[in-house]
Amino acid sequence: MATVRFFAAAAEAAGTESERVDADDLGSLLAELRERHGAELARVLGLSTVLHDGQYVSDPALPLGHDDVLDVLPPFAGG
Repeated sequence: MATVRFFAAAAEAAGTESERVDADDLGSLLAELRERHGAELARVLGLSTVLHDGQYVSDPALPLGHDDVLDVLPPFAGG
């Protein structure tokens, strides 16, 4: 299971700062998060950057391992 860490508005929308998700690839993981947390997290995910072990990712076919860490970073205000 991959660990997903949520920051700022993503944590608020998910109602948690982190959770474990069983998914084979990035697309499945994001679909599972949308299903679990509903429309507000889906909206935030659409605006967010996803980091996989510290690297920006966007390919839904990206394979995930059980020890992978993904960070969901929504846009931040300010500079």
